[in-house]
Amino acid sequence: MVEPGTVVEPVVLAAVALGGVVGSLGRYAVGLAVPQPADGFPSATLLVNVTGAFAMGLLVAFLVDRPGSHRLARPFVGVGMLGGWTTFSALAVEVVALATVDRVQVALLYVGATFLLGTLAVPAGAVVGQRIWPGP
Repeated sequence: MVEPGTVVEPVVLAAVALGGVVGSLGRYAVGLAVPQPADGFPSATLLVNVTGAFAMGLLVAFLVDRPGSHRLARPFVGVGMLGGWTTFSALAVEVVALATVDRVQVALLYVGATFLLGTLAVPAGAVVGQRIWPGP
């Protein structure tokens, strides 16, 4: 989070933007690779949101044990890539679309699965990250 009145360096903005491009292109590719009918379960969005949560856990595990990490790692990966990769707006649109075609149970399952799996994925990513990159 950036404090109000803070001047953000152009290199940090560039890192966020470049990371966002990478994450968004990946998200778009998953949407193409995992198409779904209008009234079907939104598996592509669930996949990117849960893997994004897992990756955030990995990133946190990596950065916590490495206070000397490159200063652009968090803006590039955490804000840019993972921000572009994951998508709350698509989740909201898909829930409304499912409800509109009278698939309320599927919509509720989707919301529940996203919340539960995403919430579990962050600490799972952190645990995996701590095993991959043990602290000093």
